Amino acid sequence: MAKTRLDRLRLLYEGNSRRAQRFRYGLLIFDLGTILFVIATSFSQHGVVVETIDAVFGVAILIDFIARVAISTQRLRFLIHPVTLADLASIVSFLALLAGEGLGFLRIVRTLRLLHTYQMLARLRADFRFFRMHEDILVAAINLLVFMFVMTGLVYASQYSTNPQIDNYADALYFTVTALTTTGFGDITLTGTSGRMISVAVMIFGVTLFLRLAQVLFRPAKVRYPCPDCGLKLHDPDAVHCKHCGATLNIETEGYY
Repeated sequence: MAKTRLDRLRLLYEGNSRRAQRFRYGLLIFDLGTILFVIATSFSQHGVVVETIDAVFGVAILIDFIARVAISTQRLRFLIHPVTLADLASIVSFLALLAGEGLGFLRIVRTLRLLHTYQMLARLRADFRFFRMHEDILVAAINLLVFMFVMTGLVYASQYSTNPQIDNYADALYFTVTALTTTGFGDITLTGTSGRMISVAVMIFGVTLFLRLAQVLFRPAKVRYPCPDCGLKLHDPDAVHCKHCGATLNIETEGYY
C-alpha cells in the first residue's frame, strides 16, 4: 500500500496526465502567491493575521518538501541542492514566529523558489503557442526578473533593520534597478561591507543578464526558419545548410558580412 501511494505521488509530481499538469500549475501559482505575500507584508506591521498566514504557508511548503523527498531517487543530491536549501530556509522562516524566533526576514529566500519553476518550461512549451514562438525572449526575461527578485530580497533582508533608507520592498527594488541599469542616483546606498558586495553583484551579474535579454530581443542567437525537408525550426542566423539533414536553406539576412 505504501508503495502504491508513493507511486501515485510520483506520478502527480512527474507524470504527464492532465491531473499532474494541473497540480504543477497549482504549485506554480502557489509559489507566485507566496512571493506576492512576502512583498505585500513588507509594507505593514506583522499582526496575528499575517503570522497565521505565515504558518499556513510554512506548513504547505513543509508538506511539499516532504513529498519531494519521498519521491526523490537521489535523496542526498536532492537535499544539498540550492533550491532545496532555499525551501528549508523558507520553511524555518515561515514557521519561526510560532517558536518565538525573530527570523521573519528569511522569508525572502522563498523567492529562490522561482528558479525551481524552470521545470515548467516543457509544459508551457506544449500548452501555449505564444510561449513556443517567443521562448528565448521569455526565458531571458524570466532570468532577469528572477535575478532582480533575489537581489531585491537580499537587499531588503540585509538592510531593512539597519539602513533607514531601506524601509520596504519598494525601496529595495528601487535600489536594485538603479544599480542594475548603472543609473546610480545615489539617494539610496547600502551600508557595510555586505551591502557593498551586494551592490557589486547587482551591477556585474545584473548588467550581464540585461545585455543577454537585449541580445535575444534585437539579435537572437537562433532564428525560426522551418527546414523544407526535416522541419527543424531553429537555425543559426547565417546557416546555409540544415544541421539536422543537410538541406539547403534560404534564410533571409540583413546583409552583414
